[in-house]
Amino acid sequence: MRESRRLRGAWTGRRRLALGVLAAPLAALFLGAAAETPADLILTNGAVYTLDAARSWAEAVAVRDGRIVFVGPATGEKTYRGPSTRVVDLAGKMLLPGFHDAHVHPVTGGMALSQCDLNGLKTRQEVFEAIRAYAAAHPKEKWILGRGWDLPLFPNANPTRRDLDAFVSDRPARLASADGHSSWVNSKALEIAGITRATPDPPNGRIERDAAGEPSGTLRESASRLISRHIPEPTAEQYAEGLRRGLEMANRFGITSLIEARAEDPILAAYRAAERGGWLTSRVVASLQVDPARGPAQVPELVRKRSADSGGRLRAIAAKIYADGVIESETAALLEPYLDRPGWSGEPNLKAEAFDRLAIALDDAQFQIHIHAIGDRAIRMSLDALEAARRANGPRDARPLIAHLELIDPQDIPRFRRLGVLADFQPLWAFADPYIQELTLPKLGPRRSRWLYPIGSVVSGGAIVVAGSDWSVSSMNPLEAIQVAVTRQDPERDSGPAFIPEERLSLPEILAAYTVTGAYASFEEKETGSIEVGKAADLVVLDRNLFEIPVEKIHETRVVWTLLGGKEVWRAPSAGPP
Repeated sequence: MRESRRLRGAWTGRRRLALGVLAAPLAALFLGAAAETPADLILTNGAVYTLDAARSWAEAVAVRDGRIVFVGPATGEKTYRGPSTRVVDLAGKMLLPGFHDAHVHPVTGGMALSQCDLNGLKTRQEVFEAIRAYAAAHPKEKWILGRGWDLPLFPNANPTRRDLDAFVSDRPARLASADGHSSWVNSKALEIAGITRATPDPPNGRIERDAAGEPSGTLRESASRLISRHIPEPTAEQYAEGLRRGLEMANRFGITSLIEARAEDPILAAYRAAERGGWLTSRVVASLQVDPARGPAQVPELVRKRSADSGGRLRAIAAKIYADGVIESETAALLEPYLDRPGWSGEPNLKAEAFDRLAIALDDAQFQIHIHAIGDRAIRMSLDALEAARRANGPRDARPLIAHLELIDPQDIPRFRRLGVLADFQPLWAFADPYIQELTLPKLGPRRSRWLYPIGSVVSGGAIVVAGSDWSVSSMNPLEAIQVAVTRQDPERDSGPAFIPEERLSLPEILAAYTVTGAYASFEEKETGSIEVGKAADLVVLDRNLFEIPVEKIHETRVVWTLLGGKEVWRAPSAGPP
């Protein structure tokens, strides 16, 4: 039976203290005589939710040389004080392990912040005004680039070149959608790329067309590459600056470990530059980009890229496969046709046999396989490919991930546990926003829509669930996503029905997905993910205890302090010294 949703009265100070007292002798037993050596840092008088196996609570944590040396009651930390020990009184604030984002794009997201930023705009008029203002403020840019427009703002999720021409007609413009699976371009860009009514749709892509058959200005999936190949490649400095911005945002939200979801060569180079330069302020697993068309032949090249790692905070141990697109633009691969397009159920990016061969080759090369799969057919094919890899190569500690998992056929849910596949959800998407209401439910109908983001069912089925943001597709803030996972409601509202309420998680379940199981997804569970003696002091301080506030207020919680290996990587400017 799941715990109460609110848990308001379950975790009293007395219970926390009792559990902390139990933790104290364990810490002393682990350390022995080492307890006489002073700590560098002590955090005391806090609500410390350890995320250890017992999900115990404590009041104080001591850190020495970047590692946790004590977890227990406030009275126990005094043994670790010395003349140079820094003691921080948390005054009841919550201390958690640092958050783990299991699917995120810090480099490209950070780069987009310096371009035409359309994220979060609520109306077409706001989008148009932002484009006009950006173009006017950047008269020397040869291309107007940006991203973030929401598909539901435009009829059929299809903005037109004529709309964009009204604001940018003197030079080419390309604006990626918020989900990254569509591009909005102007007439100049279509002209430069030579895209006309005679241009065929590329494999795994679509050129949207008007009633006369002319390109309308929206390109889906691989069709976007017809434009992007003409855009000047950003410099190494621009990639690095994008990463700096992305890392700063991650640390500001308490994220100390992440999985880069698409590490193309320039992105991987930016991470390596950060590692060499000493400014990589997160632990990173990089998912090397896989070209579905090249199949197993590319695996030796991926192995060479992986071998260049230094063994520090960056590990390029994963390989990323895109199995399909997205439901909103009808590029996701479904088991049954879209209701508004009879006979069309989307096409996966690989045929089943090719998918199996690629997964077998990657698994044989010891890669962690990381798959983008949205539609129920793509998810089934992904599970089939991972099962084929296990059958061909034998079982191993592979920890493959399937990300997004928007629509899962219920017959496939038990396979996650059976195959050891990690379910990598983006919990922030699991409420009835305009994407769901206007672009998804009408395409699926109520029977299939029941299985949209079935996070609770996957947890109940015994699978390991991890959580990611997919920023810059959506907010990177874990606290917003945590609230949605618990409520299945819009985090900006505290009323209205929950979206498929039986799929809600408890607060302990979703906190585990963002911490201890997130560490497991990155093969870091012995290093981080929980507050335990011997682990790295990857920690985040929140301004309130999540278990003592209404769940509808979780998104209002703020990160006060973020530590990576005991070193500060973020402190809220308004908070002063913690």
